[in-house]
Amino acid sequence: MTLVLDDITLTYPDGGGRLTALDSVSLEVPAGCLTAVVGPSGSGKSSLLAVAATLVTPDRGRVLVAGTDTGTLSPAARAQLRAEHIGIVFQQPHLLPSLTALEQLQVMAHLAGRRPKEVRERARDLLGAVGLADRAAARPHQLSGGQRQRVNIARALMNEPSVLLVDEPTSALDHERGAAVMDLIAGLTAERGTATVLVTHDRAHLARAARTVTVHDGRLTAPVSA
Repeated sequence: MTLVLDDITLTYPDGGGRLTALDSVSLEVPAGCLTAVVGPSGSGKSSLLAVAATLVTPDRGRVLVAGTDTGTLSPAARAQLRAEHIGIVFQQPHLLPSLTALEQLQVMAHLAGRRPKEVRERARDLLGAVGLADRAAARPHQLSGGQRQRVNIARALMNEPSVLLVDEPTSALDHERGAAVMDLIAGLTAERGTATVLVTHDRAHLARAARTVTVHDGRLTAPVSA
């Protein structure tokens, strides 16, 4: 398994007590598998994604990424692991307005210390993979909402992650553009062998997932077919 959440419990301070966000959650996501996570607002979906991304440390349990127990790592080592093994597609693209589509991707790889020539070639390859080869020189204001989300996805894949975490990628898109983005995520998951976790409210797109799990009151149900 490329991503394993093992008996995860996460709580937050709540007045004089603690609020349980995740309650004994276990989830295994193999390479090349798109797993959709659904549930009502406040159910724990975002907390699950934050723990999987190693951005939040659980009270109990283990997070294994590519065989590494992230709980044994220092903060600096976890940051390095995120840079090398975890790609995150945020709900909003948050593209830098002054940079072209190509430069948005290059920045990510430069931060990871990759060689300039290698970086440029990979950025062009990924823009081609998401159907934006002819928009490499476009800045965010020159791109549609769906195109910006495609750049967001390509950017998350720039450092060849083994784990891809996707947060509500279709929330700001109409149904047609949302369906195209979901097709893209499913295709790239299979093609590039990422262990992909997709958090979504939109059940219309669940047929593209290999499996679907539901979070309710911090608990995870057994996987069911989409």
